[in-house]
Amino acid sequence: RSGEGKNEALYLNTIATGARLESALQQALIAAIDHLPIAKMMHYQITVPSGAIEEVQFARPVHRIIALHGSKTLAIHALGIDASKQTEGHRFLSSGMMTIRDAQQYESQLESAKVIASFGKRRAYIESELQKAAKGLRVLMPDALLDEVTALVEYPAIYSCEFDPEFLEVPQECLILTMQTNQKYFALTNQDGKLSNHFLIVSNIQTDQPESIISGNERVIRPRLADARFFYLQDQKRTLESRIPDLAKVIYHNQLGNQLQRSERVRALANEIASSLNQTGSQLKLQEIDRAAQLAKADLLTDMVGEFPELQGVMGRYYALANHEAPDVAAACYEHYLPRYAGDSLPQTLVGTVLAIADKLETIIGIWGVGLAPTGDKDPYALRRHALGICRLLLEKNLPLNLMQLIGLAKQQFSNLALKVEIDEEVIYQFILDRLKAYLKDQVIEGGAFSSAEIDAVLSAHPDRINDLIARLLAIRAFNQLPQANSLASANKRISNILKKVEGKPNTDINPSLLSIAAEQNLYAALTQLQPRLDQQLQAQQFFNLLQDLVTLSEPIDQFFADVMVMDENIGLRNNRLVLLQRLHQQMNLVADIGKLA
Repeated sequence: RSGEGKNEALYLNTIATGARLESALQQALIAAIDHLPIAKMMHYQITVPSGAIEEVQFARPVHRIIALHGSKTLAIHALGIDASKQTEGHRFLSSGMMTIRDAQQYESQLESAKVIASFGKRRAYIESELQKAAKGLRVLMPDALLDEVTALVEYPAIYSCEFDPEFLEVPQECLILTMQTNQKYFALTNQDGKLSNHFLIVSNIQTDQPESIISGNERVIRPRLADARFFYLQDQKRTLESRIPDLAKVIYHNQLGNQLQRSERVRALANEIASSLNQTGSQLKLQEIDRAAQLAKADLLTDMVGEFPELQGVMGRYYALANHEAPDVAAACYEHYLPRYAGDSLPQTLVGTVLAIADKLETIIGIWGVGLAPTGDKDPYALRRHALGICRLLLEKNLPLNLMQLIGLAKQQFSNLALKVEIDEEVIYQFILDRLKAYLKDQVIEGGAFSSAEIDAVLSAHPDRINDLIARLLAIRAFNQLPQANSLASANKRISNILKKVEGKPNTDINPSLLSIAAEQNLYAALTQLQPRLDQQLQAQQFFNLLQDLVTLSEPIDQFFADVMVMDENIGLRNNRLVLLQRLHQQMNLVADIGKLA
């Protein structure tokens, strides 16, 4: 027994039997191997020292395992192999087998045998040498490619190669993807982003005479680039418009129809969104929206996108320009996929922005409707990413669109389909809004990141439009500095708790004749006088001014709760007071649910 009062506790003294290092490491090694994310296993047999045949499954045959504690070899067995001190250096640059004398010397001994054991050290070296070899050009080195190349070499060397400049007539995205995906090469561009015909390779052989390595890689890349040019030229023999009917042959989802049907849904929704925007002062050309929606998916049927699916949209833009489509229509063929991931760029054109919103909303409603809503960490159709994309588009592009109305319009596009799951617009709204929380926490504006309480307050107010969320958050931050803020927030929280306990909602108008106590009469008068001003400030997005004016209600509210029994035995009085509180609650929550700040 230890401690006193609340700190009193019972405890037990015991001695745990120590475990042998070899036993613990054996178990840890097997567990680590079992948890490796290897998609396809190789099945092979190995003869163990006893002469028996052992069945092994692994990515590739393992030849040696080293397990040392200091200079002692640990008795560990895995993948049909007993651990030892024996290994070998670089296949071509070292003298063969070697003995690791001590665990502390493992890395240095391997490096003397032309093997850089540390992945991080190898990666940093490659990155540094690529920059040096670029000689003023920019190296395109996405993390995934850098990681893969690092894993492919033991003692890297960088060599500069080139291809025939005639291939530069092909869109550079095609050439870059060919080099990166097929050959693991690093493309080079000038400072303006224009592709150079020079590129860099990472070899596993360091030599003073790399001519054969360079010429071999230049020879290998030529047919790859020739294929890309062939696809590009073949695709241009048909217009994007001529490919539209063939979208009917491409299944989108067996319960949602083909890509042509999907395109028509996106098209109809995009036209609705464009009309809504034009009512707010935008000057979108509806014919461009309609045309872009028709053409947006047509490049899925081209040879280039068939070979490189990553180029969907990219090729649509090139082919649309080649077909003399309007620049914004061509841009939208690419931009409607944006943003593709967190931090990705947004569309530059309003046509592309509208089409991107329509495409993402159609995806969310459709996939949700067939019962494939995200669950836990499973989100095979990336609906969370699409939802965040919608939020970013509305917020960062400052589009005054009603999110609930957008969801309703998207739902209407599926009215002729018998969806497996009934679409609850409120559920979809909350799903999209939930994506905003993490996004808003990352925004550092005028005084630092927003707090969870500030974000919850704004989102709990169920905002119709989200383009003004940052302005609301800044207003809430400033309001929270006022001396009356905590009192008003606490009052709003109290009102919310009272209204939650009421069965049903009082929906009649306030009857002034039933306001029998001076405190409730004063609150009603103050609220009635202030309400038109609050509405004007809300329309003008003068959020902080609105919150400041709410402060004038602090004294009437405090007096109301001091003098008035809300839940009076008289049903008429009780209902009238609840209606008064409901109206007050609505006005206090115009900018945010300030009760969340209490």
